[in-house]
Amino acid sequence: MSETIALAEAHRIAVAALVAANTSPANAASVADALIAAEADGLASHGLSRVAAYADQAKVGKVDGHAVPTLTATAPGTLLVDAKDGFAYPAIEAAIARAAEMAKTAGTVAVGIANSHHFGAAGLHVEAAAKHGLVALLFGNSPAAIAPWGGSKPLFGTNPIAFACPRQGQPPLVIDLSLSKVARGKIMVAAQKGEAIPEGWALDPSGQPTTDAKQALAGTMLPLGDAKGAALVLMVELLSAALTASHFGFEASSFFDAKGPPPRVGQLLLLIDPARLAGAAFAARVETLLGAVLGQSGTRLPGARRLALRAKAAKDGIKVPADLLADLRKRAAG
Repeated sequence: MSETIALAEAHRIAVAALVAANTSPANAASVADALIAAEADGLASHGLSRVAAYADQAKVGKVDGHAVPTLTATAPGTLLVDAKDGFAYPAIEAAIARAAEMAKTAGTVAVGIANSHHFGAAGLHVEAAAKHGLVALLFGNSPAAIAPWGGSKPLFGTNPIAFACPRQGQPPLVIDLSLSKVARGKIMVAAQKGEAIPEGWALDPSGQPTTDAKQALAGTMLPLGDAKGAALVLMVELLSAALTASHFGFEASSFFDAKGPPPRVGQLLLLIDPARLAGAAFAARVETLLGAVLGQSGTRLPGARRLALRAKAAKDGIKVPADLLADLRKRAAG
């Protein structure tokens, strides 16, 4: 059973649930902005399903709902952001605003975000940066879910990578992918619904293939591209955690429960002003390539489905599981 509600109402409920769980209104609004945007884009695993876990963690202080991130420009082209054990969303939002200004003079800016938390749908962050006319790359690590290739114990997170490229007169091109064969949030949603997952997504705690979502969450995710994917996961772990002096995946506590200390993971955002390299030719070169892609029958650009779902959600609202919505309304009522 599901219920259709308007985006604005979903946002109100999410904010109220977080505020009731000891989160400042400003931080709650920033978190809700990201979660509702993910819902609108069809990414339910990074949408309202996250509110309960976030709220439970804010209640016990695993995430500081009142944290105010600090931003320090350590060089003309580097910005260090301390999320202060708070939510990642307000930290990244502040980082993009500051770094976009820095990029006007520096040309390129590397932003390290330390002592952070789950950053949700990574594509939304780089899309925001691309709206400033910048090419953006984002890397983030997460609690251990993937074993080193040939190993059996989770060590690395699923470690998403996101890329966005501005386009002339069009929404930015956005590419967002987890380095596991599927985002761990999808398995979490399947576990919540009591549904099976396809074989090939994960292994159980004994290292055997499983279709049981709960066993998968207790075991290990399989990396995209097998050994090559495992190498990319290692790369992202170093870029996001080592460069920000944050926790590696095996040192971080879970994003899904209120147990343990703050996860203190890291993110690395790279912004590039294309005008400093290709100049005015950049926009035309982008459209030449994308036009060549679309010139072949059966093709589409990454994000086409997402943008269509976004437009539909703005008009018709979103469908939310009735039990999830009931829980959030109860939380919002205090």
